[in-house]
Amino acid sequence: MRRISLWTILVFVALAVTAVAAQANESATKQECVVKCNEAATYVQNHDLEKAIEVIGDPNGPFVWKDSYVFLMNLDGKMIAHPFKPELTKKEHCLLITDPTGKALFVHFVNLARESGDGWVEYMWPRPGERTPRKKLTYIYRIPDTDLFVGAGVYVGGMMY
Repeated sequence: MRRISLWTILVFVALAVTAVAAQANESATKQECVVKCNEAATYVQNHDLEKAIEVIGDPNGPFVWKDSYVFLMNLDGKMIAHPFKPELTKKEHCLLITDPTGKALFVHFVNLARESGDGWVEYMWPRPGERTPRKKLTYIYRIPDTDLFVGAGVYVGGMMY
């Protein structure tokens, strides 16, 4: 009886370790976010804006990977393209939207894009396909010579700050 229990525990631990390792491979990195934002900015600069909106807003497109994605906004706080929350593009702006801690994340995005051109913002946001907000760190990159910027983020740690 002890051998079966010990064997069962060892198998369970091995499966748990494998699942954690697989999940780690499914998580985007900060470096990937920077690269994808730069690629998306180049795409916007080299294509018709309507085509760029279509491609960035496509949940199966090239700017969606692992557990992350690129979104496109303007300096007025209008969401131009979002692959998982297209309803945000229907709003006049997103500046009044806050995360569960009360942080006006889109105001931070706009201010960072306007003042620095690029950088990171920390806030709470649900992973694609989930409802529960998690800590997220998003890279913002202003597209040169435009009033547009792109962003992409990584989910970090647990659910609390």
